Amino acid sequence: MAARSALINVMVRAAEKAAKGLVRDFGEVEHLQVSRKGPSDFVSNADLKAERILREELQKARPDFGFLMEESGASKGAEAGTRWIVDPLDGTTNFLHGLPHWAISIGLEKNGEIVAGVVYEPVHDQMFWAEKGAGAFLNHQRLRVSERRNLADSVIATGIPFKGRGDHAGFLGEAEAMMKEVAGIRRFGAASLDLAYVAAGRFDGYWERGLSPWDAAAGVLLVTEAGGFVGEIGGGRNPVFGGSILAANSHLHLPLAKILRSAAEGRKAPAPAGDAKA
Repeated sequence: MAARSALINVMVRAAEKAAKGLVRDFGEVEHLQVSRKGPSDFVSNADLKAERILREELQKARPDFGFLMEESGASKGAEAGTRWIVDPLDGTTNFLHGLPHWAISIGLEKNGEIVAGVVYEPVHDQMFWAEKGAGAFLNHQRLRVSERRNLADSVIATGIPFKGRGDHAGFLGEAEAMMKEVAGIRRFGAASLDLAYVAAGRFDGYWERGLSPWDAAAGVLLVTEAGGFVGEIGGGRNPVFGGSILAANSHLHLPLAKILRSAAEGRKAPAPAGDAKA
């Protein structure tokens, strides 16, 4: 059984306390589906309540740390360069529709590096956690990324752009290129859990663009501490703040990067002269 450090225990307790209210509110979503107003405002309030609880619990335990939170933004702490990066409800659309796939994500950044992370999926009581140099775990079980070497045997997760967000045509090009090479593509709707599932070997890889730091901070550490590789899709090495992520095991990371790079280059290539419109 893995022993959690005092720091991880702080994060776990905060996530568990915030989760109680979210689980209670999630039980009400089904009833709200039939109301005229709809559940959107209700879910926003649930999100804000969870964020408030997380801030209170984390600040009480580590009063000198700053925050970067999805709803309330950034605030500096007395300890320079150290802050919590928090998404109180990752998978809001799933939550809104009564789909039991959403999570709380807490990462700790020190001097630009993520050193601890927790992703808690309350519906099934799955607590994913990692600390730099100490490994990644699901509850008390050690995690390792998958060992699959062949794209044809691999299941890859992604996020799909939606109305008003993202490069739809670019994504379709990437998805088409990926579909030709892999066993399957999955879109579950919570980036933190996609990364946690890569760490657990459930997915063999994951790519997505347009992410925010709170979507990725904890999950990126989970993957690296489980023996995986995480970078930006274009090859950059700052996936938490770079806006895009490619995560996989050591065998698949480069092949997946090549597929995505080829899809991007194919879009940039000029059309043959014979295809030009009159």
